[in-house]
Formats: sequence, structure tokens, C-alpha cells
Amino acid sequence: MKILMVLTSHDELGDTGNKTGFWLEEFAAPYYVFKDAGADVTLASPKGGQPPLDPNSDSEDAQTDATRRFKDDDAAQKALSSTKVLGDVDAEGFDAIFYPGGHGPLWDLANDADSKRLIETFWASDRPVGAVCHAPAVFKDTQADGKPLVSGKRVTGFTNTEEEGVGLTDVVPFLVEDMLKKNGGEYSKGDDWASYVLVDGKLVTGQNPASSEEAAKEMLALLK
Repeated sequence: MKILMVLTSHDELGDTGNKTGFWLEEFAAPYYVFKDAGADVTLASPKGGQPPLDPNSDSEDAQTDATRRFKDDDAAQKALSSTKVLGDVDAEGFDAIFYPGGHGPLWDLANDADSKRLIETFWASDRPVGAVCHAPAVFKDTQADGKPLVSGKRVTGFTNTEEEGVGLTDVVPFLVEDMLKKNGGEYSKGDDWASYVLVDGKLVTGQNPASSEEAAKEMLALLK
């Protein structure tokens, strides 16, 4: 079982002067769900190398069992520091593709041609595609059968009220909830900050950081 995890390379939070990137829990929890199931996990990002970590996800109150495990895991840290360049990655040989969130994907992966190519290839070959929190941004331009990939699909992602809660509604280039609805997705959500995951065929989406472990488990279930 081979799983491709794709992380952001973008580290600027709009014009705020603050940093962003990927959200640690949304990487660490799925990573260990996959690894503990015996999966071979390959990490990639648009620029390759070490993807930028959102500093807010490294704060004490954002730590979880998975993030603490990661901090003690030299092998995982080494793997993360040397992600493959996304443009060099071929979908061949992988069983599924999964995107951790953080605000970074709104700026780069949402518009990345290589990401679009990979998602559309996985989808066309009936392989699971997963994204959590802000990472459903990757479905902004993806197509299936001549229409948006999420059209008519049950999907979730970071809510407008959660974005409002972190004070970034006017900073982000678009709101994940609004984009998914605009693309014809049958969007729904749970309570803010609580785990909420939807599976529609081979598509798995999670609402927020708390949803990352469950989303990974649902993807594993599709692979078994």
C-alpha cells in the first residue's frame, strides 16, 4: 500500500507579514495512521525539500499525541525535510493521494498544475483522494467528466465560521466553504472545531484539524 501525501510550499499569510504553511496535526495524525497500517508513505510539495510549518500549529495548545510523537521521530522529521518535488511525481504505483491542510494550500496547491494533474489522474483511475481542513482548496480547479470534480459530491472543509474564528476571512484568497459550494459540492459541516468527515465514493474530506485522524482512517478503509 503506497500513499502519496502532498504538502504546501507556501509560507506567506497574505499581506499580513505573518507566516503560514502546513498544519502540523493535519500532517502528523494521518502520517501515523498510514504508517501504523503498514503503508509506504511518500511526501511531496511544489518546491520539494522542507515544507513550511505554520508556527501556530507548533504552539503548546495545538499539540496532540501525533505531534508529540513526530517531535520524537527522527525518521519522520528526515522524511519531511526532503519532500519530493511535486512536478517530478508520477501517479503510477500509488494507491491513494492525501492532502494535509494549513492555510498554505490556498495560495499554491489550489492553483498548482501538477497537483491538478495528479488528483485528476487518481480520480480517473478510481483511487482514493483525500483532503482535510484547508486542503480541499486543491479541488478549486480540478475537473472530472468536464465539470468540477466535487460537483454533486458530499464534501466538507474549513467552515466560514471557523475562518472567522481565526480572524482571517479578509486575508485568505478565498473561503473553502464558499468555493466548494460554488463548484457544485454538496457541502455540509459539523460543529466548529469538532471532527467531521465525509466520504463520497473515493473522495474523503475532513472539516478541520480535529478531523485529520478520522479522515486518514476513512481513506485506509477505502484501501482495504
